[in-house]
Amino acid sequence: MDTESTYSGYSYYSGRSRGSHRHGERSRDRHKSRSKESSRSEKSVTINAPPAEPLLGEQSVRGEEVQDDNWGETTTAVTGTSEHSLSQEDIVRISKDLDDSVGLDCKRYLNVALSVILGLVVLLTPLAFLILPHLLWPDRLRACGTACEGLFISVAFKLLILLLAVWALFFRPPRAGLPRIFVFRALLATLVLLFVLSYWLFYGVRILDSQDEDYQGIVQYAVSLVDALLFIHYLAIVLLELRQLQPFFSLCVTRSTDGATQHYNLGQLSIQRAAVVILENYYKDFPVHNPAMLTASKSRAAKHLAGLKVYNVDGPGGNNAAAGIAQSQSRAMIAAAARRRDSSHNELYYEEAEHERRVRKRRARLVVAVEEAFTHICRMQEEEQKKASGDVMDPREAAQAIFPSMARALQKYLRTTRQQHLHSMESIQQHLAFCITNNMTPKAFLESYLTTGPTLQYGKDRWLARQWTLISEASVTSGLNDGTIFLLKCIDFSLVVTTKKIPYIQLAEEFIDPKSHKFVLRLQSETSV
Repeated sequence: MDTESTYSGYSYYSGRSRGSHRHGERSRDRHKSRSKESSRSEKSVTINAPPAEPLLGEQSVRGEEVQDDNWGETTTAVTGTSEHSLSQEDIVRISKDLDDSVGLDCKRYLNVALSVILGLVVLLTPLAFLILPHLLWPDRLRACGTACEGLFISVAFKLLILLLAVWALFFRPPRAGLPRIFVFRALLATLVLLFVLSYWLFYGVRILDSQDEDYQGIVQYAVSLVDALLFIHYLAIVLLELRQLQPFFSLCVTRSTDGATQHYNLGQLSIQRAAVVILENYYKDFPVHNPAMLTASKSRAAKHLAGLKVYNVDGPGGNNAAAGIAQSQSRAMIAAAARRRDSSHNELYYEEAEHERRVRKRRARLVVAVEEAFTHICRMQEEEQKKASGDVMDPREAAQAIFPSMARALQKYLRTTRQQHLHSMESIQQHLAFCITNNMTPKAFLESYLTTGPTLQYGKDRWLARQWTLISEASVTSGLNDGTIFLLKCIDFSLVVTTKKIPYIQLAEEFIDPKSHKFVLRLQSETSV
């Protein structure tokens, strides 16, 4: 694009120089210098551009736009055009993401393995306390009476309850991979490990070495261990689940590209756990990120912010008269540029008005086309299906039959609203077949395209954000505080999160006696009473 713009500018100025006989050679030199300066300015813009990630996102969007331009006209065949265009930087980024995903999977499986080993040790320890005396000194043990046998039932049911409670609390599918350890969970695991080791140490010194003959006391010792483990599980519920229920902070989440904002009330959480909660709500509350909507505003801003270049043709050694003329011309050109910038709001106004008019027009055409297409299909009852001929179609075939009549209007509307990269022909046909199967109206079918939905409504390949990076000045394991700011960054945008503490609310009570509600009717001569 830079080469094309430079060449066109050069040819334009060279044409004017050929048409002018008085300033032929001087005009060519001047315009050549201008073309050189413009090429230099374009190169400087390229060098000083933002990082490559947003540019890659824009290129991918443009590539998808090119790929999706003709699906409205060719709806009866699927071409062999590639759906994604990959550059060398994309390949490097994908390989890096794969390496990171492999590391995250290994870390997750390691955490699960350690949790399973610790859980088995905890559950098997009371059973080992009861079995080892029968294996090592069975002849010296005293007979277990009725009370001792009742303790067996108590141990069995408590271990069953503990097993179910541990499975329900700790062995749930992980929602996200955290960059640091979960402090409270690691603290509880350390506490349980030290607790079990201390019980084993006491058991080895006081029972195994002396070969204690009081088996009922050994059973009570195992029962006390199970009771203590149940209390530790209760502590885990308080620290991991109940502590965060009461909201203490209000978090404002703003998307950096389009300024979409949501507010969430959270309890006492660490920064990394608060980030996980925000991302879970982001996929259902925020509209899908559409980089194509930002392209027009960026181009318009670049056009209006581009300064007017002023050149000294005569050089530093020119005479004073030429310098004065050049200075006056420069002032006139700068004033013209200022007037053009002052009128840019009018251009923006008419541009937005024209865009809204086109959207309403394309929307009306789309609604009419879809309603007419839906009138061509009719659901058959079971009695009619038995009597019907071979023209009966399933929902997929019916969707493929009526889709070409609405495809062109839908394509034009998606292009106008810059949503063409969010919907493929296959996904639209699947949604149409779904609506036909469930006997949905044309309005229900169009709702997915007339209004921008949340991110989860679209496919995973349209999310553009699978792996996030948490950026924070404070430690991510520290708790939220008033004024805490952190960023959640993905490929094309970032979420800026600011934390505010919910203020303390003081309520006062004022009692009103029900008998005090007395009224008097005021009569005036002008009233109609």
